[in-house]
This record gives sequence, structure tokens and C-alpha cells, in this order.
Amino acid sequence: MVFLHGFGNDAHVWDEIVPQLAPYYRALAISLRGHGDSDWGEQPGYDHSLLLADVEAALASLEFERLVLVGHSLGGRVAMRYAGAHPERMAGLVVVDSGPQMDARGTSKIREEVRGQMRKSDASFASPEEYARVLVRQYPAARIETLERLAVHWTRPRADGRYELKQDLRPPKWASGGASSEAGKVARQRTDEAKLLWDALAKVPCPTLVVRGAASDVLAPEVADRMVDEVIPHGQLAVVSRAGHSVMLDNPAGFLTALTDFTLG
Repeated sequence: MVFLHGFGNDAHVWDEIVPQLAPYYRALAISLRGHGDSDWGEQPGYDHSLLLADVEAALASLEFERLVLVGHSLGGRVAMRYAGAHPERMAGLVVVDSGPQMDARGTSKIREEVRGQMRKSDASFASPEEYARVLVRQYPAARIETLERLAVHWTRPRADGRYELKQDLRPPKWASGGASSEAGKVARQRTDEAKLLWDALAKVPCPTLVVRGAASDVLAPEVADRMVDEVIPHGQLAVVSRAGHSVMLDNPAGFLTALTDFTLG
């Protein structure tokens, strides 16, 4: 069972989940390029085709023949691509608050948070504890103990004694401003990406779970319903209460119940 995180997170976002599956699966989490301790690309790269190639290379090196792939947000979109490209290797797919089409309310908020980080001339902190207080504003439903742990993993010390984010903060195309012609290009890319992902889901032969946070402003209910009712051949939906977009942080117990019911039930 392989876990893929969302934009701005890293493999440690799954620390409270992975150990619970370890008795039943060889379970591990991957930090995507530009996140955590993974290398940055030469260009600010969150292009899904590059991320897919990274995951393909990582899984090939591990010599997995069959796997359950769990992906949240950006990681969910990469997981959908992987499942569509390698249906014969899929024992199961779990898409966490992600879909071919994303609600503009949530994605706009994420873009503004990314732009806010990019605008800071010195995105540094006196300590991981100071960064944890920033995370409290971004993840208000998560436990403070969880955010304090993640703040340690998501920062590193600088030579001057302050702490900086490990994440590559060079602006990805989808987060930056720009001319209307560039905005139009990005919009066309989103349309093409949505079609590609809908097509990928239709090819997935394995049992597939779509997990949606009940208060999510990123995965709309109608998109989640279409995924499991009309497109995925063997799809089912779990809606986790007391959770927004970051389901596994907002309500880890509820998320774990949904995941284990699907994978172990």
C-alpha cells in the first residue's frame, strides 16, 4: 500500500495512518518532488506527468507487482493517472478528496495561500513551533500535536539559526499570476487534465474508494457522486464527518475507519 500526499505536504502527513496498515500490508509513503526531503526539479515542477514518472520510477525500483494506491489531493490526481496507465498492477485505489474536477472555492483558497508564501521575501521562522502556529491557521481542525510534529518535518535549520520550509516555493504555473493569455492557457490545460482523469478512472478495473471530507470545499458532492456512480466500474464513496479537504488530518480516526473498511473488510 503506497500513500501519496497533497501539495505542500510530504510523506509524514500519513504518519498516523501508515502504522495502522503495516500489520496487513507492506505500507509506505512517498514524498513527491519539491516536497519534504525529495529533490527539487530543475524547473518549478508540479506537472502531473513529471510526478507520475517519478512515482512510476519509485514503484519500479521497489519491484511491486500489485499495490493499493492511496492519494490525497494532488497525490490523488497522480494516483488516478497511475491507475489508468497501469490497471494490471492495481489491487485497489483510494482517492482522498480529489477528482478530475475540483471546486473553485477550495482551489482558489489554496492558490492564495501559495501566493502568500511566494510573496514573502524571507519565508523563515524562529523555530518549528512558530511555523506550527501558521499551520494552525491553515488546518484549524487538526490536532495541535499533529501540526507541531509536521512543523518539525516540513522545516530545516538555516546557517543563521532560523528555519525555512523544505518545500520548493518557486511558483508553479497554476499558482502564479500572469497575463490573460497565460491564464487562458492554464484554463485549457485544466480542461484537458480533467478529461484525461475522467478517462483514466473509466479504465480502473480494481475496487476504488473515493473519500470526501463532509465539509470539503475542494471535492464537490456532485463530482464525487459522478465518480463512483457513473464512471469508476467498481467505485464506492465514503464521506468522513468533521473533516474538510485534509481528511486524514482533520479526522484521522474517521479516515482510518473508511480506509480499513475498504481495504480489510
